[in-house]
Amino acid sequence: MALTLSVGLQKKVGLPDYGSLCASCHVEFEIDRSLIDNDLEGFHEKAAGAFAACRQAVNDQLGQQSAYSSSPPSNGKPNRTYHHNGHARHSGNGQSTARDVGTATQSQIRAIFAISKRQRVDLASLVREKFSVDRPEDLSTREASTLIDELKRGLVESRA
Repeated sequence: MALTLSVGLQKKVGLPDYGSLCASCHVEFEIDRSLIDNDLEGFHEKAAGAFAACRQAVNDQLGQQSAYSSSPPSNGKPNRTYHHNGHARHSGNGQSTARDVGTATQSQIRAIFAISKRQRVDLASLVREKFSVDRPEDLSTREASTLIDELKRGLVESRA
């Protein structure tokens, strides 16, 4: 007998001038009942895979929306994001680029520090090499999410 597994994720991020972006992903699919009865780990893997797919879809959508909704703020100044050190972020060609959807959340920062400590990763070097920022707090929400996923999967090689 088949069961229906329903998984969903919704995320809302704030923007300057009291704006916000929201994206959600909900999937439903059938799984074999025997997973619950005989293979609980297999069931958890299916659910975790669905959540990971939703998380990636939501983060991708928010990234696309932020690129299209970068209208100038009401004060007439350019809509540009700066590092905590006051310098605009630059791409490899020397031109400034806006960051993805806001800065990393406190939860993301805590997770990054905890996972990197557990795996003995040189976090300062890693964020400098991979994202060209001085510290994890300077990452965007999307960059932080990507880093957390890579740390969890053990894809990071910058060891302390």
